[in-house]
Amino acid sequence: MDGIVTDVAVGVKRGSDELLSGSVLNGPSSNMTSIVVTANGNDNKKFKGDDKMESAPSRVLHIRKLPGEVTETEVIALGLPFGKVTNILMLKGKNQAFLELATEEAAATMVNYYTSMTPHLRNQPIYIQYSNHKELKTDSALNQRAQAVLQAVSAVQTTNSAVANTAGSESTVSSAQSPVLRIIIDNMYYPVTLDVLHQIFSKFGTVLKIITFTKNNQFQALLQYADPTNAQQAKLALDGQNIYNACCTLRIDFSKLVNLNVKYNNDKSRDYTRPDLPSGDGQPALDPAIAAAFAKETSLLAVPGALSPLGIPNAAAAAAAAAAGRVGMHGVTAAGNTVLLVSNLNEEMVSPQSLFTLFGVYGDVQRVKILYNKKDSALIQMADGNQSQLAMSHLNGQKMYGKIIRVTLSKHQTVQLPREGLDDQGLTKDFGNSQLHRFKKPGSKNFQNIFPPSATLHLSNIPQTITEEDLRTLFTNTGGTVKAFKFFQDHKMALLQMTTVEEAIQALIDLHNYNISDNHHLRVSFSKSTI
Repeated sequence: MDGIVTDVAVGVKRGSDELLSGSVLNGPSSNMTSIVVTANGNDNKKFKGDDKMESAPSRVLHIRKLPGEVTETEVIALGLPFGKVTNILMLKGKNQAFLELATEEAAATMVNYYTSMTPHLRNQPIYIQYSNHKELKTDSALNQRAQAVLQAVSAVQTTNSAVANTAGSESTVSSAQSPVLRIIIDNMYYPVTLDVLHQIFSKFGTVLKIITFTKNNQFQALLQYADPTNAQQAKLALDGQNIYNACCTLRIDFSKLVNLNVKYNNDKSRDYTRPDLPSGDGQPALDPAIAAAFAKETSLLAVPGALSPLGIPNAAAAAAAAAAGRVGMHGVTAAGNTVLLVSNLNEEMVSPQSLFTLFGVYGDVQRVKILYNKKDSALIQMADGNQSQLAMSHLNGQKMYGKIIRVTLSKHQTVQLPREGLDDQGLTKDFGNSQLHRFKKPGSKNFQNIFPPSATLHLSNIPQTITEEDLRTLFTNTGGTVKAFKFFQDHKMALLQMTTVEEAIQALIDLHNYNISDNHHLRVSFSKSTI
């Protein structure tokens, strides 16, 4: 019966406590629908495994060179990102395993991915190929422990949790075994993009998928490793660390979920195993060459001790920004790249002043140039590279004057002013000496109040003579509807909620620095609060 899997009984005897802790997965809604862990015995001699020659595509995969102490859970986790895992057979004595997926397509995706990037378990490279077997037939009657595993599987929480993000969804599992981390960024004074997260977390293992979203006005992410062990290592090393000096603190927990279903590859979500996914915004999918480059593990990051900033090299940050913005960044470091290219503007409405006001929420705008031959595009020069990253992170994809704007890093290093005496119709403006810069004072509390565009606005510098009705009328005149209003106790500040984020953006452009009374200039910014 050599080569017939139905008569195979192999494995290494383990205690029941290890069985339950090492093999518990979620119930019926899981990608794992059938787990058979074979019992101890010498029958592994009957199973010679697959030859190392290339086999025809099959939904059964042969995995070789496994570390001796590897668990079934770790092997299963290799397959879960690619689709439903329907069976597993461990050949402990041979350091091999067979993994059966629900479809040949899922198996092909897994083989293709791991061909381009060698997978590692417990820091040891392993090898995956198609098996000669088209189906993995195992007899659970050979092994009572398999029944214990299946009982444990059904006992684990099965409730699915929806992610507050249209880019993806998840399947649940006990958090102790999950390869998925939930990441919250506290004190986010500078932007943290999906690619920055990839750079940091790749230090600890292969990152397969990332979904980012804003929940309760906080930037959050779900990040899936190929291996739950890597997720544990990353949590231990990174939880509580700052990405940049004294800000952008990582708060990391295990998700109850085992697999992320990413629909789009863009600046909000990415599946590194599927470079062919669409971007979801009418643009082509992420270039396969860029996707392949980002799929490879990187050792660029130095992660020092607890609570010290994580060093993000300029080259790595530039590459991340370039991929997110789909622009060429040859030799340009993100830290020095201060110029943004803003496109898809409403050319009938936009002005250098309106761009200065909106982008000034996230940094000190130095110069603005609306392009003479392409008036739906503009170049905006910020004071430094961090500010340009921050503005790009928060404003790309927002609506301004009825159009969704695109914000990317420009290849230009500065915005050139027109030659003296040349009339450019007021399309270029120098704001270098503006009194309206929010961040020119070192240590300004404005650094602590940078939030994504939101329907709720924070108003300050309100004269005592101004009433709620005055402010409601003023903001209604910008073309929107005031949904709610609340004065702070001192009456100098207030929260005002518009119906939509687009209306709030319009109101901020129109009314920030508005002379409301007796040289009192109203200050308007986005708020993280709701009324």
